[in-house]
Amino acid sequence: MTHISEYPGKLNLDNCAREPIHIIGKTQAHGVLLSVDPENFKIIQVGENATQFFGKTFDSLLEKDLTSLLGEEQMTGFVELLNSEEISVPREVFINNTKFLMLAHNSGPNLILNFEPLQEVDSSYHFQRQLTRVLNKFKAAKSVDQLCNAATILTKEMFGYDRVMIYRFDEEWNGEVIAEIKEEDMGSWLGLHYPATDIPAQSRELFLKHQVRVITDVHYTPVPITPEISPLNEEPLDISRSGLRAVSPIHIEYLKNMKVGASLSAAIIIKGKLWGLIACHHKTAKYLDFYQRESCRFLVQMFSTELTLQENTALITQAKLSESIRRQLVVQMQEENDVVKALSEGNVKFTQIISCGGGAIFMKDQWKPVGNTPETEQLESLLNFIKKQPKNLFSTRNLSALLPEADAYKEVASGVLCIKIAEYKYIFWFKPEQVQEVNWGGNPKDKAFYNEKEDRLSPRKSFEKWSEKLTGISEAWQENDRDVARALRESISYILLAQQQKEIEALNTQLMEANEELKLFSYGLSHDLRAPVRGMEGILTILDEDHRKELSEEGRELLQMSRDLNEKMNDLIDNILEYSRLNHSDGLEVETVNTSELIGEVLKFVNVQGSYPKTTVKIQAQLPDLKGDRSMLFQLWSNLINNALKYSSEEENPFVEVGAEQLKGRKVFYVKDNGIGVPKKMKKKIFETFQRGVGSRFKGTGIGLAIVKRIIEKHQGDVWLESEEGKGSIFYFYIEI
Repeated sequence: MTHISEYPGKLNLDNCAREPIHIIGKTQAHGVLLSVDPENFKIIQVGENATQFFGKTFDSLLEKDLTSLLGEEQMTGFVELLNSEEISVPREVFINNTKFLMLAHNSGPNLILNFEPLQEVDSSYHFQRQLTRVLNKFKAAKSVDQLCNAATILTKEMFGYDRVMIYRFDEEWNGEVIAEIKEEDMGSWLGLHYPATDIPAQSRELFLKHQVRVITDVHYTPVPITPEISPLNEEPLDISRSGLRAVSPIHIEYLKNMKVGASLSAAIIIKGKLWGLIACHHKTAKYLDFYQRESCRFLVQMFSTELTLQENTALITQAKLSESIRRQLVVQMQEENDVVKALSEGNVKFTQIISCGGGAIFMKDQWKPVGNTPETEQLESLLNFIKKQPKNLFSTRNLSALLPEADAYKEVASGVLCIKIAEYKYIFWFKPEQVQEVNWGGNPKDKAFYNEKEDRLSPRKSFEKWSEKLTGISEAWQENDRDVARALRESISYILLAQQQKEIEALNTQLMEANEELKLFSYGLSHDLRAPVRGMEGILTILDEDHRKELSEEGRELLQMSRDLNEKMNDLIDNILEYSRLNHSDGLEVETVNTSELIGEVLKFVNVQGSYPKTTVKIQAQLPDLKGDRSMLFQLWSNLINNALKYSSEEENPFVEVGAEQLKGRKVFYVKDNGIGVPKKMKKKIFETFQRGVGSRFKGTGIGLAIVKRIIEKHQGDVWLESEEGKGSIFYFYIEI
C-alpha cells in the first residue's frame, strides 16, 4: 500500500519539481469531496469537512449508499445523467436544506463528486452580454499588446480581483508580466521576470489539462480525505481534475510571501502549447463559484483564439515576405550556375530571408560570408561543432553556453541558426548579442531554501525588483525562421540536384563521344600496329631461315629474343583490343551454356596434352550450366585455366582442378592449382591491367585477369582469389545474369 506521506519522500532541492500535487490527499475548504464506487454507489472516501456543509460527520457517511445523502429523487436523476454518459454536466442538488452544485468525474476506478455551495447565478442575459462585450473588445484590439491590456481590464471588471496580469512564458519557461491592471495601493509587477521554477513542469502540465485554477483562501486549513488510500485500487486518489484539490504547501507559502490572500490562474494555450497565464491576485480571501470559473474559461479561450489570430497574422505576413525572397533566390539559382554566388551576390541575398546580422555559406570546402560574421578560423571551429549535432537544423540564441570559445565573437554571433543541405554543404545565419537588463521579481537564484521549522522547502521571501545584465544572448529565433530555413534547404537541394543531373548528362554525352572515338582508335590500333608487327615477324623469319648459319651464337640468341618479343607484342595487341572490345560492347548475347562442354573446348584450345604433358587436370563431373555470352565465357575459362596451367608447370607434380560448390546460397565456380601462388602485396592489384607478380619467368601481358574481371562484371558477378605464395592459388567466381 502506498501512503501519500511516503511519496515521493521528503521534498528537497533535487525533487521539489516532482512534488505529487495530483495526489496531494487533501482539499481546499470551500467544498466537500466524496469518492464513490461507481458499481454500487457506496461512499468510500470523504472530505473531513462534511459536517460543516452536510450536517453529517464524515465517518457517518463512509460505507453508506450515496442515496442516503442525496435522497431517492435526486439519486434517480443523477443515475440517469450517468447512464446518458454526460457525467461532466453540473447538477444542482439540495442537501441539509442547502443548495449545492455537484460536479462529477471519473478518476481511475473511482467516481469523484465535488460539492460546492450554490450562489445566486446571474441571468443568462447578463452572462451573454458579458461574453459579447469581451468578444467585441478582443476583436477591436489591433496588436498583441492591446489584446493583453483588454484581457486584464475585462478580467478585473468581471471577477473583481485586486491585480490581474498576463504572464508569458519564454523558451525556457521563465515568465514575464507583459500586461497588468491593479489597485492603486499594490506595487506594480509589470515587466518583471520570474524563474521557471516558480511554476514547475507538473503544474504547467495540469494547466494544459484543466485551464482554470482557483485558490480561495491561502490561509485555509487543508481538509484531509479519509481514508487517504482508495479502497478500489489501494492507490492514492488522483484528484488532479478536481476544482477542490488542495494546494502545495510550498506554493501557499510562495503566495503568502507575495502578500496574496487568494488567486485565480487561467491557462492561455496556443497551438496546444502553454503560452502563458491570466494570473489574478486578491489581497483577501475570494471565492469564485463554478459558473464564474466557466465564464473565466470562456474568456481565456476567446483571448487565446484572438491571440492565435494576431500571431498567425503576423506570421503570415512574415511568411509571405520570406516566401517572396525564397522564390527570387530560386530564380537567381536557376539563372546562375554557381549556387553560392546566386545566394550571396544576387539582387536578393539569403540573409534577407531571415532577420539576422549576417550569414555564411560553406560549400566546396570554401566559406562565403555575408554581413557580420565570425572570422574564418572561428567559422571552421563552429562547423566542427555543428557536424556533431544530431539533426539537420540547429539553432541557439546563446551559443557560448554550448561552445565556450564562441564568447570571443558573441558580438556578431550569439545566435546561430544552421541548416545542413548535404555533406560539406551548410548555411549559417547569425544574430548579435542583445545586452539587456532583465528585471526579476526577486533574485532568481534564490529559488528555495530549507525550512527547519516546517521540515520542508520554503520558497524565496523577497519579490523586490532584482536587476541582472544578460550578455551573450541574441534575439530569439522564431519557428517561422526554422520553417523558412527548411524550405530554402529543399529549394537548394532541388537546384543542386538539377545541376548535377545536367552535369551528368553532359558528362554522359562526352563519355559516349569518347567511347566512339575509342572504338575508332581501337580499329586504327588494330590496323596500324598489326601491319608493322607482322612485317617485323616476316623479316625475322627470313633472317632465321636464310641467314642463321652466318650468325654467331650471340647473334642467334639475339634473333630468337627478337622473335619472342615480336610474338609478345602481337599477343599484347590482341589482349588490348579484346579488353577494349569488352569495355565498349553494347550488350550480351545471353544463352544457357553447358559448362562441361565449354571447358572441354578450352582444354583442346590450350592443347594441354601437347603443351603441359606433366600436368594432371581434374574436372568435376556434371558442372552446373551457366547463363551468359558464350564467347565471353570461353575467354573467361580460357584465361583462368591457361594461367593455372602456366603458373603450375614448373612444379614436380603440377595439378589443376576445376569445379563448383555452394557458397552462401550461390553457385560458385573455381579453378585451383598448386603453382607459384600470388605474393600478398599483389592480391589487391592482380585484377588490374598490366599487373603481374611473377616477373619475366612466365610469358604474359598482364591483361588476362583484367579481362576475366571485366567479363564477370558484365555478367553481374564477382571474382576473388585465395592464394599463398609458393603454395598455389584458387580463383573463385560467380555470375548472376
